[in-house]
Amino acid sequence: MADRIDPGPLAPHPDGGDHKAIGASPTRIGDPRLREEAARAFVWVAVVGLVALAIYISQSLLVIFGAMVFAAMIDGGSRLLGKVLPIPRGLRIAIVLIAALAFFLWLVIFAGSQISQEAAQFPTIVEEQSIRLFAWLRSQGFSTNFEDIQGMAAQALSGFGTVTRALGGLFGGLTTVVLIMIIGIYVVLEPRLYERGVAWMLPRRERGEFYATCSQMAATMRKLMFGRIVGMVFEGILTYIALAVYGVPMAVLLGILTGLLAFIPNIGAFVSGILMVLVGFSGGVEMGLYTVGVYVVVQLFDGYVVVPMIAKKTVDLAPALVLAAQLVMGILFGILGLFLADPLMAMIKVVLERRANRNGHEESEAVAAFDA
Repeated sequence: MADRIDPGPLAPHPDGGDHKAIGASPTRIGDPRLREEAARAFVWVAVVGLVALAIYISQSLLVIFGAMVFAAMIDGGSRLLGKVLPIPRGLRIAIVLIAALAFFLWLVIFAGSQISQEAAQFPTIVEEQSIRLFAWLRSQGFSTNFEDIQGMAAQALSGFGTVTRALGGLFGGLTTVVLIMIIGIYVVLEPRLYERGVAWMLPRRERGEFYATCSQMAATMRKLMFGRIVGMVFEGILTYIALAVYGVPMAVLLGILTGLLAFIPNIGAFVSGILMVLVGFSGGVEMGLYTVGVYVVVQLFDGYVVVPMIAKKTVDLAPALVLAAQLVMGILFGILGLFLADPLMAMIKVVLERRANRNGHEESEAVAAFDA
């Protein structure tokens, strides 16, 4: 008689009895420990895949986040306007957009001719003063070479990555700005629509926390943008007045650049100060020292008077943390990442604070239940 094939050990029947072993699925892992390790491996693979996907679409993510920042600015302006004009929200948003468009049209039409003339002379003045500075350093014994500095600067700018090169062209930059504005307008008109769309993809038990986090993030973003705009206006106007009174060349251009660069904390003030001092020394030592004094006074007054007053109602971020984020975002994503580093850190701070508060609340409830 032929040998019988052992079908294996008995397995419990779904109806309760025992029968010969049911053929196991080839995709099923019988060992619980192996199943646990496979689940962990799957989680790590999913995390790595999500990170790779985020890097691949980082430019698009930055554009979307920039649209959120722009929407927060428009929404904040409409809320401020609503305190004095009890009109529908849509009309208030339209007024804010028209006012912003009117300002840029004025800047281009009425101030464009003067600014364009100054801007044409600006690179020449900066280069001449930089050559004089390096010549003075060499006379003091420092081994410097202006051509090497130019090459280092060009190499640094070219190393900002593929995103910077994609956005480096004028057409690409204008397209990105227009896209940010269009998406931002859509979001600010119907923010709840997009909020509900994201919440729909979350588990039901997490939606309440998601709505609360979104509400706090929106309020934080509005406060942050309000503080930035106030600082920009203050620094730009004060710089222009102080430079124009003394007759410093390109006072209008320097005031506008100082105001725009004030949107970028730390780095913006440093860059505008260098430009201001270089232009000032083109008119002599006395004018150069005067521009140094203007820069110091504006930054000190802004740092110790304006910023603390605004910070009471806005977001308090550690300067070193913001600077580190700016350096990383600037290297990875260029000028767009540099502009969005500060708002991004503010949003991360909100999420981490809410998570910490939630964990603390859960721990308190667990301790109270254990004591009871």
